[in-house]
Amino acid sequence: MSPVKILVAEDDAISRRILEASLRRWGYQLAVAEDGLRALQIMTQQDHPPLAILDWMMPGMDGLAVCREVRQSRPTQPSYLIILTSRNSKADIVEGLEAGADDYISKPFNQEELRVRIMAGARIVDLQQKLAERVNELTQALQQVKQLQGLLPICSYCKKIRNDQNYWQRVESYIGERSEAQFSHGICPDCFESIVKPQLSVSAPHREGA
Repeated sequence: MSPVKILVAEDDAISRRILEASLRRWGYQLAVAEDGLRALQIMTQQDHPPLAILDWMMPGMDGLAVCREVRQSRPTQPSYLIILTSRNSKADIVEGLEAGADDYISKPFNQEELRVRIMAGARIVDLQQKLAERVNELTQALQQVKQLQGLLPICSYCKKIRNDQNYWQRVESYIGERSEAQFSHGICPDCFESIVKPQLSVSAPHREGA
């Protein structure tokens, strides 16, 4: 698993530098914001960091407001949001989680606790990304299946199918392009009796005296 990129959003310079130093030492890539508005800009970009540590109290927009905006603007994008604050009452924790945070770390934070919580968040982000990729694969497969539904224009004589570009294709070619189906060829009993058997009779050598 490649190193996860993490957003650190903290207006206090000392706390921000401690976080940066710790995360870099643990091998993570970083994006840094000094206020909530900049944090939101970063988290709503197309290639936003999947994991963010957001200070609760920041100028412009606090961490909880950033959480709410991220959840509303990118509801299907994998994002693991950690709120960092000195407010640690049960009501504060509930408020933070209801705003859309996934985890909560109290200041002053313990280095080892921060490290393992980030590791847990990184695992969840990785699982979310793999799930999103799988859903995309299944969606594409379903679209291919849907292409085989509906009215198919088939030639009454040769049984070829007309595709969307108005070209006529053999049935196996048409289906093969729209699914993972594979074909083997055989002879049904009716065709054997009506086509193959008469040909065998004609081609068989006549015996003397018959």
